[in-house]
Amino acid sequence: MSALPSNFSDDPVKQFSEWYEEAKACRAIEQANAVCVSTVDLSGFPDGRMVLLKHFDARGFVFYTNLESVKSLSLAKIPRAALTFHWDPLKRQIRIQGKTERVSDAEADAYWVTRPRLSQIGAWASEQSRPLDSNRTFIKRLTQFALKFGTHPVPRPPHWSGIRILPAKIEFWRARRGRLHERFLYTKTEGRWQIQRLFP
Repeated sequence: MSALPSNFSDDPVKQFSEWYEEAKACRAIEQANAVCVSTVDLSGFPDGRMVLLKHFDARGFVFYTNLESVKSLSLAKIPRAALTFHWDPLKRQIRIQGKTERVSDAEADAYWVTRPRLSQIGAWASEQSRPLDSNRTFIKRLTQFALKFGTHPVPRPPHWSGIRILPAKIEFWRARRGRLHERFLYTKTEGRWQIQRLFP
């Protein structure tokens, strides 16, 4: 007997896609692609923050960031991360664990040109995660870079790219009455997904 209910896919990425589309269609969820990405910082502590999922496929799950940020420096040392999606209106959660890698320059360039111009300039102006004496300093840097690029296309900074999480584990959770929740864990072993139903 399968560990999965009949409406679940044997492929966790396909199952993720189905839940993700339902989350995007839910009016009560403002940003279905908002996800907590957790890393291990340089002191060995777990460290989580919200980012936006920008792409996913069979290879993995991608977000974009400043490569000099705390999360990027943490991933450079320990290239492992966890993602947690929580869609409360649907009473669903998805957790993903895996190793990480940088996306290709071509992928980063393709996404970069879709960003609003102000966000592009902001990526140049922000020394992400570093101390800032006042917002005036940040506005001054924004103005300097806006003048530098003028009306020309804003190039992608060398310190800005994407991170892909290569999933090794994906867990789906959905709430049931009386806290009799359902949990389904997909674990990749030698390139194949193994599936287990877990106690809530």
